[in-house]
Amino acid sequence: MRIIEDATLFTPPGESPNHWAERFRVPDLSVGTYSIAVGGTDDQAPHLEDEVYVVIGGRAILNSDSATAAVQAGSVIYVPAGENHTFTQITEDLTLLVIFAPVYGSRQR
Repeated sequence: MRIIEDATLFTPPGESPNHWAERFRVPDLSVGTYSIAVGGTDDQAPHLEDEVYVVIGGRAILNSDSATAAVQAGSVIYVPAGENHTFTQITEDLTLLVIFAPVYGSRQR
């Protein structure tokens, strides 16, 4: 067992449009925190890994190839590998716990 420290903390992006920090990694999955400030920009590209977002805090709209949904603290969202998705209309600082399977960056394009 392992406690994953700081996985739910919002990190102000500073000069960047958002902030990503990997918190934990084992061969079959990785866990990180993705933070986007109010009015910020989600500039991520589709990933080659499946991912689950757990909204820890904040509010936004998640647009993807398959759906659009309002998300807020407590929302849990699955995004399959390769699907375009972007958080928009960020009205409260957005803190996301992100789980990738397999490990983020492990699949080659």
